[in-house]
Amino acid sequence: KPPIPKPLVRVMTVETGPREVIIRGEGTVKPLREIQLVPEVSGKIIYVSPSLVDGGEFKEGDVLLRIDPVDYQLAVTLAKARIKDSESKLRIAEEEAAAAKEEWRLLEEWGSDVDKEPPALVAKEPQLAAARARLDADRADLRKARLNLARTEIKAPFNGRVSAENVDIGQYVGTAQNLATLFSTEAAQIIVPFEDESLYWFHVPGFTPGSQPGAVALARTRFAGRESEWKGQVVRAEGKLDERSRMVDVVIRVEKPYATRPPLVAGLFVAVEIQGRTLENAAVIPREALRADDTVWVVDQHGQLTFRPVDVARMTTTSAIIKGGLNSGEMLVLTTLKAVTDGMQVRIAKDRGDSES
Repeated sequence: KPPIPKPLVRVMTVETGPREVIIRGEGTVKPLREIQLVPEVSGKIIYVSPSLVDGGEFKEGDVLLRIDPVDYQLAVTLAKARIKDSESKLRIAEEEAAAAKEEWRLLEEWGSDVDKEPPALVAKEPQLAAARARLDADRADLRKARLNLARTEIKAPFNGRVSAENVDIGQYVGTAQNLATLFSTEAAQIIVPFEDESLYWFHVPGFTPGSQPGAVALARTRFAGRESEWKGQVVRAEGKLDERSRMVDVVIRVEKPYATRPPLVAGLFVAVEIQGRTLENAAVIPREALRADDTVWVVDQHGQLTFRPVDVARMTTTSAIIKGGLNSGEMLVLTTLKAVTDGMQVRIAKDRGDSES
């Protein structure tokens, strides 16, 4: 009876050591801040910045729009005139009040109580209070007029770019009218959905235990014909679990996204790698080497195959991280056999061919 041939298997040598868990995901880039540019005063546009075009770039404090200031300059002049008039009336009221008090004291000198204060109406205190109130109101009107005059120049609130604009010179605009959409370029944020189990492996400030800074992340994508990458950091989670997907949206912040060429533009879809925890004595094996019930096949130098239960830390699409059950130098079977038993004899394939070792 001829001997039964031993199955031929491919193996890999296990290497254990410190392994950093990398959590991968994908997300969309969004601007950190995005606002609608609206005027606080109405009037005719007399100046539009060359930067105020779709995709235009501007700096904080740049004048983007200027509204005709003539009406507001006149309002300032009128407010100043009203203040002068109110100051004059207040001075007259104070002099009249002082004269009334003096007359009252002359009349009361013949009385018994010389130190008695004159009544409020005699001292004209209501008239003085009204004059002071009118002066305060006129001064407030002047401040408001100056504020409206300053608002005829619409300045950029931050460094950024224009997403959309719908205004031009000569157009009459009203308050709260949407003139343009601006977004900041100081930083960008990437929204990446993760399963709740993935959050065990890296720190999300305000969401997972600990007070240390968020995990470091790396965003990669192919854009404008080249591979690009940007370094970022996990800053927070959006605070709730999606009811449909059961995922948690994690926010990764990338500083100065437009400092590189090509930039990390808003709307870009990127792949993200987050640096997670480090396992001290772990091994990374191909996913196909992990069998049912978290077991692997290990073969010794004599060709004997044995089943070995292992402790799986994390699974990816191509690999598995094993944190217990394997030792450095052991040979792990990669080949899938139809019929396999614990303790069976196998042949180990060499790298250069299928001859038995």
